[in-house]
Amino acid sequence: MTPATGTPAPAPLLIACALGIERLALRGGLGGAAGPVTVLRTGMGPQAADRAVAQALAGDPAMREAAVIATGFCAGLAPGMHPGDLVVADETRDRTGRTECVGVEFLAKELARAVTGSVIHTGPLVGSDHVVRGAERADLHAAGALAVDMESAATLRSAVRAGSRPVAAVRVVVDAPEHELVRIGTLRGGISAFRVLRTVLPAFFEWHRSLLLPRR
Repeated sequence: MTPATGTPAPAPLLIACALGIERLALRGGLGGAAGPVTVLRTGMGPQAADRAVAQALAGDPAMREAAVIATGFCAGLAPGMHPGDLVVADETRDRTGRTECVGVEFLAKELARAVTGSVIHTGPLVGSDHVVRGAERADLHAAGALAVDMESAATLRSAVRAGSRPVAAVRVVVDAPEHELVRIGTLRGGISAFRVLRTVLPAFFEWHRSLLLPRR
């Protein structure tokens, strides 16, 4: 309960990313949230993401109803995508199945308001256990995926396995079919993606604020 009103405290928000540079981009704007916010660096790869999210949600009773957003960088799969574009997943998918995202249209609208100048794409986000390039990228796009990363699908699967909760995934394109990068942060595309990631938190907080989380 909140001391002033006696109403239930807002459920926390867990924002999961894999890399230190992603966490650095997210650290500067945590004010204005509707409730407690944790930015979790999971480490790279689906196994690390699954394990870190499961531990974070199980380790603190206050986190049992936390909403979860997977975020960070991704590889765009569709021709015409550019570094700095945003991908709002309507679902994440990998070899183990699919996880439906919550509040997709609302989140995309809030990102358009918060992140001026970036193109926003909505569609399936596929998970991989390795960096995807070339022909494999084209094959994933032909199968219906809009973008690929290594952690989002595992993050959301781990989150819903731990209990019913709202989940979402928002990724910033760091490279695309016509703009493949060798290393994040050393080329123009990496810098563009970093700058965009720094601006997404207000949209995440509005998404979180809009949720009517079930109380147990």
